[in-house]
Amino acid sequence: MSQKKSVIFKKLLPVIKQYQGEGYTHEKIVELLKTSHGLDLVTVKTFKSYLYRYASKDQIVNPVMSTSAPIPNTRRIIKKSAKLENVCYDIRGPILRAAVEMEEQGHKIIKLNIGNPAPFGFEAPQEIINDVAINLPNAIGYSDSKGIFPARKAVFQYYQQKGLFNVDVNDIYIGNGVSELIVMAMQGLLDNGDEMLVPMPDYPLWTAAVNLSGGQAIHYRCDEQNGWYPDIADMESKITANTRGIVVINPNNPTGAVYPRHILEQIVALARKHDLIIFADEIYDKIVYDGIEHIPMSTLASDVLCITFNGLSKSYRIAGFRSGWMMVSGDKSRAKDYIEGLDMLASMRLCANVQAQYAIQTALGGYQTINDLVKPGGRLYEQRNIAWEMLNEIPGVSCVKPEGALYCFPRLDPNIYPIEDDEAFMLNFLRAEKVLLVQGTGFNWPTPDHFRVVFLPAEGELREAIKRLDRYLASLR
Repeated sequence: MSQKKSVIFKKLLPVIKQYQGEGYTHEKIVELLKTSHGLDLVTVKTFKSYLYRYASKDQIVNPVMSTSAPIPNTRRIIKKSAKLENVCYDIRGPILRAAVEMEEQGHKIIKLNIGNPAPFGFEAPQEIINDVAINLPNAIGYSDSKGIFPARKAVFQYYQQKGLFNVDVNDIYIGNGVSELIVMAMQGLLDNGDEMLVPMPDYPLWTAAVNLSGGQAIHYRCDEQNGWYPDIADMESKITANTRGIVVINPNNPTGAVYPRHILEQIVALARKHDLIIFADEIYDKIVYDGIEHIPMSTLASDVLCITFNGLSKSYRIAGFRSGWMMVSGDKSRAKDYIEGLDMLASMRLCANVQAQYAIQTALGGYQTINDLVKPGGRLYEQRNIAWEMLNEIPGVSCVKPEGALYCFPRLDPNIYPIEDDEAFMLNFLRAEKVLLVQGTGFNWPTPDHFRVVFLPAEGELREAIKRLDRYLASLR
């Protein structure tokens, strides 16, 4: 090729870029350069060679442009994955975004939407913070994918003390909070079309994780007239050939129910009868009131595969550390392939936050400060009572007394408050009274007549929030 052609080509680069932007193929550009600009490059191959040689990167719109039909001069809309169509998490959903906007405008919002103890003045045990700080130099690199040995050993011993003896350290997986491990457990098990029994109401991450993993969440009813305990008959009626497991949240979020032994034994019997896995979410196992005993599901299911989830976020008030665990117990002999899948997923994320893993041994082995908070006179105990009593004093509102956890799940009498859209109701309440709550349908409750109240704020703020709710509901009566 002559120098003259190269000089002409470089001068025509802005024109070439325009042609590319208009979607012309390489063949068409070569033709236009010849007919309109007197530059005969003969072949497309020569054109490409010149383009790479003389055009800077920002001048190349598409250096490997197809020789097929012109590219339309439009830009593709970037959409979320179809896998997210049935995934929602309203605890941090549209109403929270509206609250954030209001705060940016200068409004003070009372937030009763999320079980995060730290912002409400619940301090973590200092010895946990000290031990994590001391071990920071040991937490610079990756750990074993399942977690550091002292943390897993501590979890193992914790369940030994509760009477569980068919597990060892290798059955423990440390995770970035229980949330990560729930998603991992569902992804490792479910194929498209598989079903998982999930309580109704539920902590919505469970439904979201099932759907995201390609499965279908089938909701069994928890009976408000029976202390929010699972309706065993309804649970069994929803078991099909596609059912893989039963999710049990105990103590329950959002209802605060703590399930007695006979209920748990019936669930284990169902799992045994229908060859199902039990997934036991027990993150609130230490937050129980009135002397009620929490019974770990794993201790009742020695012949049924049981996956238990727990962690430090709530009982030890260190939610931001993201330190939780998953334990495999019961009939593991037929689950080797599933366990191999869990090992693979644990390895793929390399490991959990190593710094926070050093909190586990200290937390489980030290003085249990949570006991002081849940006994009479303790802050959680007293605030539970305040919220429950004040809610029941509002005309048309009824609330089962929470036996555990950090929440009330009151009901609005539909004859007094004929609400059709509880999300809109919560949004209107937020705008009117500057209090943030979460609607019941956000917890997969089927009717718009419930909502969740977090009773973590200090007494004065908690009382003020419920007074504002009373005032707002009075305007609707």
